[in-house]
Amino acid sequence: MNKLAQKYKKELRAKLKEELGLSNIMAVPQVEKVVLNIGLGKSLTDKQWVDLANSILERISGQKPVNTKARKAISNFKIREGMVVGSKVTLRGQRMYDFLEKLVNITLPRLRDFYGLDPKKGFDKLGNYTIGFKEHIVFPEIGLADVEKTHGLEVTVVSTAKDKAQALALLTALGFPFKKEAKK
Repeated sequence: MNKLAQKYKKELRAKLKEELGLSNIMAVPQVEKVVLNIGLGKSLTDKQWVDLANSILERISGQKPVNTKARKAISNFKIREGMVVGSKVTLRGQRMYDFLEKLVNITLPRLRDFYGLDPKKGFDKLGNYTIGFKEHIVFPEIGLADVEKTHGLEVTVVSTAKDKAQALALLTALGFPFKKEAKK
C-alpha cells in the first residue's frame, strides 16, 4: 500500500473528523478518483497529434487513455460528429494515490514561478478540484528530448466532500501546497 494511502487511513481521517466536526468516521471526505484530460483541438489539422497526446498521457499515468469523441457537429469549429476531440485517463485505487504523491512531491515543485495553488480557484460546488497545466513537460516521465510540441493538461481530483471547505481541508491534509491567506 502507498505511503499516502496509509497515512490517510491511519492519521488523516481521524484528524479530519475532528477538524470538520463530523460525528462519523465514514462521513470524512476522501479522494474518489483522479482524471487527467487533454483537449485535442490541434488534431483537426494534424492527425499524429492524437497518437502523441495518447502516448504522453500513457507515460504520465501508467494507464491507456480513452479518446473522447464529439457528440454533435459544430460547423464554426469544423467539428463533425464522432471526431476525436479529447483524450482522458481515470485513475483509482493504488495508481491514484501513486499519482497524487508524485503530483504533490515532484510535479508541482517543478513548475516555473510556483508559489502555491490558489485556494479560491479550481474548486466546484461539489468539492472537486481542477488544476490546469500549460505545459506537460513538468511531469518527470516526459524528457525534454521527447518533446516535439508542448500542450496543456488538466488534472481533476474528485472527492466525496460535500462542499469546497471540506475539499480544501482534505487536499491540505494530503499535502497540496495551497497559498496562505495574507493577514491584514
